[in-house]
Amino acid sequence: MRQVVKVRLLPTPEQASALLATLHTCNVAATWLSEQMHRDRVWHKIDAQKRWYRGLRDWFGLSAQPTVRVIGKVAEAYATVRANLRAGNYGPTGSARRRKVADKPVRFRSDAAQPFDARCLSWQLPEHGCAGTVSIWTVAGRVRDLRLVGSPAQLVLLRGGTIGETDLICRDGMWFLHAAIDVQEAPLREPDGFLGVDLGIINIATTSDGHRSCGSHLNRYRARQRRLRQRLQVKKTSSARRLLKKRRRREARFAADVNHRISKRIVAEAQRTERGIAVEDLTGIRGRVRLRKPQRATLHAWAFAQLGQYLQYKAARSGVAFVQVDPAYTSQTCNRCGHIDKKSRRSQALFVCGRCGFVGHADHNAARNIATRGVVRWGEVMRPDAAPTLAASQGGSSNPSGRPGRRGQATSLSAEGRVLDSYFSA
Repeated sequence: MRQVVKVRLLPTPEQASALLATLHTCNVAATWLSEQMHRDRVWHKIDAQKRWYRGLRDWFGLSAQPTVRVIGKVAEAYATVRANLRAGNYGPTGSARRRKVADKPVRFRSDAAQPFDARCLSWQLPEHGCAGTVSIWTVAGRVRDLRLVGSPAQLVLLRGGTIGETDLICRDGMWFLHAAIDVQEAPLREPDGFLGVDLGIINIATTSDGHRSCGSHLNRYRARQRRLRQRLQVKKTSSARRLLKKRRRREARFAADVNHRISKRIVAEAQRTERGIAVEDLTGIRGRVRLRKPQRATLHAWAFAQLGQYLQYKAARSGVAFVQVDPAYTSQTCNRCGHIDKKSRRSQALFVCGRCGFVGHADHNAARNIATRGVVRWGEVMRPDAAPTLAASQGGSSNPSGRPGRRGQATSLSAEGRVLDSYFSA
């Protein structure tokens, strides 16, 4: 498993000047190479290296390995652009946005991150403590004894793992190294049941055990940041734009910290009880729903994908089974009798079954349905040849075909009905 470890550099003024000059030179060279590749329609790294390797070294004064890293950086940028174009992320074929992206070469900021490898950067890490040094190539020569600091857990990973590509990053006047490390996964344990996790906006995560991680604090923080952004956007000054960028990064870090704490707690509980983790597969939900303009900001700020990624890699690191299940009808299905009825979801928080009379929290009910589907899905993963194809999608429901039922029964995805319609109508 690959994991990214972040440490901070503490350069002297002379070292910081050399690092800044290195970023500037590498990004100027990358922008020039990007224009050549776009003009000649050359997208692959090997082809670009055959054509422009010598020119990059002679014209920009780069050493051999940094030149290779610059070429790889540009090739990876174009690979990302082409993948997004194929996926339709820039609009349909013929749209103005798609044409603008396809017809314009990729440009790199003067302080954009630059990748390094073991030939350009070496680590000197003591056996104990939270500090160390690195030796890194710069345009001013090799910079040695460049101090770094990080948390003890991060330094343990750096000492014990295989360090791959490392990015040099300058952000708000501070210097960081983001190192990709190959970490050995813990042996996967056979789960004794599954802990279902229902993702939402009002309650960020609700487990089948009944624990709810409330999102009110995060939603209030996002609303305040949105109001501040509106006030800064009206000014249209350079300082306002700098503050907007700073606040955007601060909000992203705040949300990431919340998701880290929630995912860590869920994985710890699953590991303690020797269960797996089952979550909803909400891929594409933003493209499926249509909302009024005031509601769109709340939906697009919903970081469910990030929380799912955190749960997945933390589970793999701890040896906990992780599966994704179809979210259809989880909020409209009674976890006791399996009856599906849209009217059972009385409000955002209340679920009342129309058949057996079960009353409970709606998110908790959905999480228990997800846990049941997780068991079925795990059977499909372990024995795909023997498992029914629709078991995970409609596990535990009374409508396994997925067709619209009687009048009043569910006919739409529960993720949309439960998380969006109930939220905005509450």
